[in-house]
Amino acid sequence: MIFMENRSEINEFILLGLTDVPELQTPLFIMFTLIYLITIVGNLTIVALISLDTHLHTPMYFFLSNLSLVDFAYSSTVTPKVISGLLTGDKVISYNGCATQMLFVAAFAATESFLLASMAYDRHAAVCKPLHYTTTMTSTVCAYLASGSHLFGFLYSSILIGHTFSLFFCRSNVVHHFFCDLPPLLALSCSDVHIVELIIFISGPFTIFFPILVILASYLLIFITILKIRSAEGRQKAFSTCASHLTIVVIYYGTIIFMYFQPSSTHSKHIDKIVSVFYTIIIPMLNPLVYSLRNKEVKNAFRKVVTGQKL
Repeated sequence: MIFMENRSEINEFILLGLTDVPELQTPLFIMFTLIYLITIVGNLTIVALISLDTHLHTPMYFFLSNLSLVDFAYSSTVTPKVISGLLTGDKVISYNGCATQMLFVAAFAATESFLLASMAYDRHAAVCKPLHYTTTMTSTVCAYLASGSHLFGFLYSSILIGHTFSLFFCRSNVVHHFFCDLPPLLALSCSDVHIVELIIFISGPFTIFFPILVILASYLLIFITILKIRSAEGRQKAFSTCASHLTIVVIYYGTIIFMYFQPSSTHSKHIDKIVSVFYTIIIPMLNPLVYSLRNKEVKNAFRKVVTGQKL
């Protein structure tokens, strides 16, 4: 895939990876291979269960299946290259390969952000306005929210990556990261990066802080509604419908904000790599585990498949 005319003399990049210590290569290879297998099986299982079990054909599980597909694709954009580098020692990625990887990483990250906001709105409608839930969260509304999340994610990514790879890279082709990420690539550019920084400054609040605002507002109203419920059992039931989503939100946005919105003077390349492992590799594995272990409907559907019962 060619994004634009290559204005740089560099036609490939070298990813330094997570570590250059030989003794750690094999343990890391085994660990990330296991994580990736769990990620694939977990997310695709969630998608399959939701597709097969008619009891799960609800807005909440519709968004969850979208989230699982995004997590599967998100991890697949980064993890196989990491595993390959650990196994073979090949850390080279082509110029267009780097651009493609960045395009999909940014797109899936933004899409996940919007999907999490859509899921928070869905939980708000279910808890705060249960009598109007079916008329509020119609199949059309769900389709618009999901397709809009994907559309805005790829639109944002295309604009950002298009401008990034119109820059001239001449300082080095060594990327101090285990995948093609924006901060270490901008550090290699000899061009004026103010336009890219302006795009981040303008789009950042929309792709990150707007979804966070929606989530915070939704959960504020949810907690107010829960506190009004008189019975402890009723409060527990209402909160349990949001617990899994809230857990993922805290982990996901916590790592993203720590990574991209801290002052540049406090950046540590080693810490950035560790944090990046969480949101590109670990979190896509955690999402299906959190939802399956804390969700009775998903566990029941899985039990039916294992025992051969009709879904």
